[in-house]
Amino acid sequence: MPHVPQIKIPATYMRGGTSKGVFFRLQDLPEAAQVPGEARDKLLLRVIGSPDPYAKQIDGMGGATSSTSKTVIVAKATRPGHDVDYLFGQVSIDKPFVDWSGNCGNLSAAIGPYAISNGFIPADRIPENGTVTVTIWQANIGKTIIAHVPVTNGQVQETGDFELDGVTFPAAEVQLEFMDPAAEEGEGGAGASNSMFPTGQLVDELEVPGVGTLKATMINAGIPTIFVNALDVGYKGSELQDDINGDPKALAMFELIRAHGAMRMGLIAHLEDAARRQHTPKVAFVAPPADYVASSGKRVAAQDIDLLVRALSMGKLHHAMMGTAAVAIGTAAAIPGTLVSLAAGGRAHEAVRFGHPSGTLRVGAQAEQDAQSGDWAVKKAVMSRSARVLMEGWVRVPGDTF
Repeated sequence: MPHVPQIKIPATYMRGGTSKGVFFRLQDLPEAAQVPGEARDKLLLRVIGSPDPYAKQIDGMGGATSSTSKTVIVAKATRPGHDVDYLFGQVSIDKPFVDWSGNCGNLSAAIGPYAISNGFIPADRIPENGTVTVTIWQANIGKTIIAHVPVTNGQVQETGDFELDGVTFPAAEVQLEFMDPAAEEGEGGAGASNSMFPTGQLVDELEVPGVGTLKATMINAGIPTIFVNALDVGYKGSELQDDINGDPKALAMFELIRAHGAMRMGLIAHLEDAARRQHTPKVAFVAPPADYVASSGKRVAAQDIDLLVRALSMGKLHHAMMGTAAVAIGTAAAIPGTLVSLAAGGRAHEAVRFGHPSGTLRVGAQAEQDAQSGDWAVKKAVMSRSARVLMEGWVRVPGDTF
């Protein structure tokens, strides 16, 4: 019986922040997949194990959650002043598509270490002991990310004592600066407007048939995000994954909010387009600080946080917080009058610590308002993550995959 042999492709399996994915150097991909298009998408779908009607991704590298169904392509920089180009593909679990419409803030933490270890950074810039600054062009949204990566004995330091809620073991801290994070049109089409607030308002009245009219802050920063008040959608803001993900009606409600918000933000032209754009925008709900118990059993005290935030990714409540959504949270908290800043006490914050299902996270942002136009701009958002290589070698896929 004729059969097609498998091919093998050099790859690295890495954790970045609270996500993990399969990393490729652009030049290592088969020629047909070195350019955007059907061949590339088919290859990455097969690598991850999608589409899978069982939603388990058993026959691939994916982990059957939005946090683990991810791919990354790293290439030599095409932009002056940058070290590498970073392209992120969010792979649908049960449908045959790869969403290129946004960045993954968590995996952004792994790009600097990957670039150093894979020959993208000149040897004379890598100290025996110290820190390497890696300047990254995020190709999906057309933005710059600066990573500060620790180096020990001439190698990327991966172990350490930095703890990140949502990640079991401590590791080395990687500091990230998301420069000018208001989202704009990039390779993946992250946004329809260069404005941080595409509707022109800090808070809108968002009409969602079957749900009602909700107050919403719709912001392009880090990733397009729709914030609503927890109480307005029947929640406290302290919910864990099972409280949402086990409720089909709740998931359908949040998807309706996301779809209608996407239309108001100019990200899609028709409501049904939201189904083909699962990665962006995100939808999140916020509430003032309150005591709760995180998914690990850790007790989070209201006095230790500025607000509560829960966010959905790829149709499910995230187990912690997406890094790009954290940028949106930090940015919105820095601007008085947004639902995020109101939940955090009603003032502008240069940094906030928010509670999420796995614990807490701190993020800072520097916001400025133009005296004449009244428009807001954010110079950068800053947070710390960690990253670690889990496995490296080759992935294999059937030769007729693409």
